[in-house]
Amino acid sequence: MSTPQWYEDWFPELRDARPWLMEEMIDSEPAAAKAIVGIAGLKKIAAAVKKAHAAGEPIVVAGCGTSEHGARAVAAQLDDALGHRGSRPVGRQALEASIDPAVGGITIGISHDGGTHATKLALEAAREGGATTALITANPDGPLLEAADLVAMTPAKDTSWCHTIGYLSPMVAGAVIAGVIANKPVDGNALRGHLEDCLTVRPHAAEIAANLKGVERLIVVGGGYDRISADELVLKVEEGLHLPSAARDLETFLHGHLPACDEHTGLVIIATEHRGRPRRTDRGRMLLRAARRVGMPCAAIMVPAVESVWGRELTNAGRILLPHAPRLLPSTSALTATAIALQLVTLEMVHGAGTYPDLIRREFEPWREAAAIIETDTTW
Repeated sequence: MSTPQWYEDWFPELRDARPWLMEEMIDSEPAAAKAIVGIAGLKKIAAAVKKAHAAGEPIVVAGCGTSEHGARAVAAQLDDALGHRGSRPVGRQALEASIDPAVGGITIGISHDGGTHATKLALEAAREGGATTALITANPDGPLLEAADLVAMTPAKDTSWCHTIGYLSPMVAGAVIAGVIANKPVDGNALRGHLEDCLTVRPHAAEIAANLKGVERLIVVGGGYDRISADELVLKVEEGLHLPSAARDLETFLHGHLPACDEHTGLVIIATEHRGRPRRTDRGRMLLRAARRVGMPCAAIMVPAVESVWGRELTNAGRILLPHAPRLLPSTSALTATAIALQLVTLEMVHGAGTYPDLIRREFEPWREAAAIIETDTTW
């Protein structure tokens, strides 16, 4: 591809044909995850989390965009490791965390590029409130480092702006921290094998993409930590496919949202959360029955325990069964597996629609200028 006049050196590499950078990033995730298991700094962050929990002080994980979803995934794993009791970790949007910071404890910032201004403000506000601050990033030179007392540097830089490794990396770092806290260390080889197994669902992701082709809007539903995955799938689809999408909590969707849905509205339901599974599974089956009645094409990303309850006629757009990794915390196994699955669904939808995911539409001037409006001013 010839270099257009608007292209800048820090943009993702331009390509005019597959494989897109996003695709290469997804394929590299198992090896990247194994490498993250051994990085420095995570044990010190784990010790700070344990100290805050023992003192009953706040444990906050904050980020923006994909990193916000990564932050929430880290918080879910820490909560799992701490037994869902006492001072419970929370994932927060960084701007809100900067406006209403926790007092004391620890605040962990997630910023793959190490330069997100709102996350810097969140760390600064937390430090002013007496908190220990930590940062998980892939940028050794980012401005956020000066706001962090503790730093963990993930080794793989996401080369696409439709971030995949940028989502998985902090999640794996969180898994390592959680493993230290729970005295269940993450085995890098086992994690790599788990994620390699997850990549084998690609044919099922392609089936879902083909069956959802042509929908005018996508709704993604999930409860518990599946809501994190739902939000990330929505972000990926809107970034890579430019398809208007929305995430809903499982129960919320059943209270008033169906009138806006019909055969032109696709549905993906995510079901991996182990807490309250029988009740969630029953309500999910009701949701699918209602969605099918109004003509919605429905797909599912789920664990095998749910498959027998949801008949295939309810998931006419396809289903992905996720592998389980018994040597990982339940939250880690489910969140990492779902991360790969939702990325593959997005990638296959991108291929079907013929969009270019790596620049998230900034190859076109209006979206490039809109991004500049949002990103260049850090005086706020």
